[in-house]
Amino acid sequence: MSASATRGAVRSDLEEVFRREYGRVVGVAARVLGSRDQAEDVAQEVFLSFGRSSVPAGEAGGWLSVAAAHTALNLLRSGRRRASREETVASTADVVTPDVADTVLTLEDRSRVRAALARLPAKQATALVLRHSGLSYAEVATALDLSPGSVGTTVRRAESALREELNRHASSD
Repeated sequence: MSASATRGAVRSDLEEVFRREYGRVVGVAARVLGSRDQAEDVAQEVFLSFGRSSVPAGEAGGWLSVAAAHTALNLLRSGRRRASREETVASTADVVTPDVADTVLTLEDRSRVRAALARLPAKQATALVLRHSGLSYAEVATALDLSPGSVGTTVRRAESALREELNRHASSD
């Protein structure tokens, strides 16, 4: 097979890996972005990258989880979500809810947390997202190439850094 034919080839295991890991990939991205639609867009991008990669199928779960976290965090950091957030807030402003103040505060809180998460160092933010997306310490360790014993420390430091970011920006508001 020529090099150009190899580049255009689809992995034979892509469908199997996609079926097995899609829910987790969307879940990780959704925890970061707060939007199922955007998480599905991230999943599409991540699986396209996986399809071009040489990552062994046995290592796909960790690789895809990390890729989903990184891609979602990069999307957060890029600010491309601003227009979408403004549209979402505008559309919910017209909806009558039992307590609009609670809804607005919840949206603001989530937005603050996501902004603070985007300011964390990449490894901390990724470890935090993966752990709070339901991955075990062992899975996070494998995905981030950490020792299992250091995952708890990394996650605790990330949580502490996130609290500091939230407090720093709350006091400057």
